[in-house]
This record gives sequence, C-alpha cells and structure tokens, in this order.
Amino acid sequence: MIEFFTYWDTQLFIFLNGIHSPFWDPVMFWITKTNSWIPAYVILLIAIIYKQRKGAIITLLFIGLLIFLSDQISVHFFKDVFQRLRPCHTPELQDIVHLVKNKCGGKFGFVSSHAANTFALASFLSFLFKYKPFTIIAFLWAAIVSYSRIYLGVHFPLDVLCGAILGFIIGFAVFKAYFLTEKRVFKQT
Repeated sequence: MIEFFTYWDTQLFIFLNGIHSPFWDPVMFWITKTNSWIPAYVILLIAIIYKQRKGAIITLLFIGLLIFLSDQISVHFFKDVFQRLRPCHTPELQDIVHLVKNKCGGKFGFVSSHAANTFALASFLSFLFKYKPFTIIAFLWAAIVSYSRIYLGVHFPLDVLCGAILGFIIGFAVFKAYFLTEKRVFKQT
C-alpha cells in the first residue's frame, strides 16, 4: 500500500514540478520565502491590534505559540521520525527535478513545514476573524505557498497535503485554547 502511494505521489510530483518556466521560477522563489510576506504580516498585526485593542497581546502570544508548535511538530514529530527524502535528495529523481537557484533544503521533507505553518496560521486567523472573504484569501495564500514547495522541487505533493492537514489541526487546536483563555481572562475583568 505504501508503495502505491509513493509511486503516485512521485508521478504527481514529476508532473507538477515539470510545469515550470523562466517567468514562474523567480515568482515561486519569492512566494516561498517567509520574508516576502512581512508586509502582509504587518497589516495583520495592525488589524489584530485595531480589532482587539487590549486583547491583542493574548492573540499575538497565541499566534507565536501556533507558529512555534506547527514548526516544531512538523520537524521533530514528522521529518525526524519518517525521514522521507526530499525529491531533490532522492537519487532516482535528482537528474529530473527542476530546482530554482539550486536550493534544496534539508535532507528530509515529510511533512512540509511551510504547508504546516501557513495552514496553521490561515485556519487560526479564519476562526479569529470569521469573515468569509478573509478566509478565502488566507487559505488561497496558504495553498499557493504550499504549491511553491512542489514547484521548487523540495517537497512531494503528499508532504504538502499532510503538512496542510497537520497545520489546520494545529490551528484549530490552538484557536480552541485561545478561545477558552480569552473567555476566562475577559470574564474576570
């Protein structure tokens, strides 16, 4: 059964990674970089402070916890445990993987930390803001960032899909903890 999923995951990777162009290479490289999104993070920070005023500190602490958990769980409970090679480190694929700027990343790729982190943030913020257009934009952003990892040759599709699921679960769990904490803190004031 594992061989079946591995085979189809590899075939889908070869297909998706093979759809590249000189135009999209720098675009996808920019999309995948965390620093590229700093302006969007600043806007979110301002929106949270504006919307919540004194409650913003608690929200921002939980967002920090969310990213910490998502990143650490994706690495220590998945990459370090499953030790699935990234496509760019897989010997059978090294000659056909399309890499941009020869960037491959660490040795192991299951699950994608980019997918876990972006989907964790998208789900947490969607539950927080409860605004459908924002939810659509947040999950579209997470999906594009996650797809960029396949495009760049550093993750298989299942790495990304499982990272997205993990991120959503973490986002949901941290939001529930945030909601209970916020309820208790503001009930006492």
